[in-house]
Amino acid sequence: MAEAVTDNTHADTEGDASLLATPFVQQLIRQLRAQDTHGTWEGKSDLQLLKPYILTPEERRAIPIMGDPDPETLWHLELFYNAIAVAIERETGQMVSPMMKMSHEGFGRMVLIAGRLVVVNKQLRDVHRFGFPSLAKLAEAGGKFLGEAVEMIRTYPAVAQYGA
Repeated sequence: MAEAVTDNTHADTEGDASLLATPFVQQLIRQLRAQDTHGTWEGKSDLQLLKPYILTPEERRAIPIMGDPDPETLWHLELFYNAIAVAIERETGQMVSPMMKMSHEGFGRMVLIAGRLVVVNKQLRDVHRFGFPSLAKLAEAGGKFLGEAVEMIRTYPAVAQYGA
């Protein structure tokens, strides 16, 4: 028997509130709100802003296996990695630069660089289907990138410094 899909637009559990409070998710929300130059999203909740990152299994199945990413999906992908970069900067004090190379077919690479140190190196595939099955998975993915990058910068601080 299939489980009912819950609406991810309202925080209905303490779990959602704790996930929304994580450094990565907070930064992603800030990145999204900063893009709203005309105040169109002022009335939207944080979960409503994050909805494009959450794809239920049914929504994922509705997306063709092969396809070209649309500009909005690429924008959400860039904001996701920009949020990781800024969260790393806040945690370490080291400036982090994102660099993305993407083909029109949705294949490419995203790297985040601190000084001469590559702190995130992600091969991207099927970008037109970019998303996470839940807020928890979104927070987990961003938190994992953040944690690994911070650890790498702390392990190799001389390489991560600019002008080194």
